Amino acid sequence: MLNLKYSLIIEATEDPTFFTFYSPDIEGFTGVGHSIEDCIYKARWGIEEHLNLLKEKKFPIPKENKNPEIIIRNEKKSNITV
Repeated sequence: MLNLKYSLIIEATEDPTFFTFYSPDIEGFTGVGHSIEDCIYKARWGIEEHLNLLKEKKFPIPKENKNPEIIIRNEKKSNITV
């Protein structure tokens, strides 16, 4: 059991040692890790820190996801060119 209260999306990048993650349930929550396990570990603690910051700033706290999922996929490419 992973004990996450919110869903998590982990995306592999072109660099095989670099992953990004975010929660679709929590606006503004993102992070990076060097493996899938690293992302899950960082997300578990990062979500708590992010929620504490939201509370401190008196922003609304998202409701916990009753059926959170972890989705692992390749990063989605943007059509925007710079």
